[in-house]
Amino acid sequence: MDDSGSTVPRRQLGRYLREIRENAHVTVTAAAKELEWSAPRIWRYETGQVSMHPNDVEAMCRVYGAPRETIETMRALARETKAHGWWHSYGEAIEDWFKLYVGLEAATKIRKYEADLVPGLLQTVEYMTEVIATDLPQLSEAEKSARADIRLRRQRLLARAVPRAPHYDVILSEAVLRRPLCERSAMARQLDALVVASQRHNITLRVLPLAAGLFRWAYTGTFTVLDFPADVREPEPTTIYMDGPCGAVYLDKAHEIQIYEDAWRSLTERALDVDESRVLITGIAKEMTDEA
Repeated sequence: MDDSGSTVPRRQLGRYLREIRENAHVTVTAAAKELEWSAPRIWRYETGQVSMHPNDVEAMCRVYGAPRETIETMRALARETKAHGWWHSYGEAIEDWFKLYVGLEAATKIRKYEADLVPGLLQTVEYMTEVIATDLPQLSEAEKSARADIRLRRQRLLARAVPRAPHYDVILSEAVLRRPLCERSAMARQLDALVVASQRHNITLRVLPLAAGLFRWAYTGTFTVLDFPADVREPEPTTIYMDGPCGAVYLDKAHEIQIYEDAWRSLTERALDVDESRVLITGIAKEMTDEA
């Protein structure tokens, strides 16, 4: 098995190829016969066990009748499967690298430490609108609205019934709560929304107070830990996700995961409990309202 770099891009490529094949109503046996390959070879590709050459990816896509644009996307993603450290940048592999993370949100548990902003899955419309406008002032109003709509659709993840919604375990730095929007009353409404969200059965929300001091591996910054079902034939490994304005990084090697598990354990030891966190959030919301 090829063990170079993160397995995330090749697992994602395998998912895409399987989806393209199934949508074309082509069986593994039929594909193998047409390509003059063995069925196990296709299975290894679709399950992300090995990296793929772009030409092999193109051959599969042609058998499935995929359009040229899809073929180019899959070829580029195949090149990423050979990377030793995988930074996925804008304009490379797929037009929107964030699609990879959205695909991984099929996890049964999502753990999130946020140092700077309210997480996208918990943002109010007012909050996300200001974040988008601040980051991307060059966009038209229609484009900004479209981005907000995408974020709102993502939030349905936490409310879905089938498949069961993941558990969302969030630790927020107190700085996130005290960094106001331009309109302080809008920030107060965001904080109130956090309190409401924290009462949902599948959301745990805790605050890391500024007075807590340093936690282990504090310079990791914001990160997300995705945990997948273990009771399946081929369980997905825990995956660490981080992003920035130029792209995202995915980590899934044992030693990498251990560092972030240590960081998460240290955070949980220093964070307020759920009830204490609600009290703090409510108090800061009141301060924002009084100052508005």
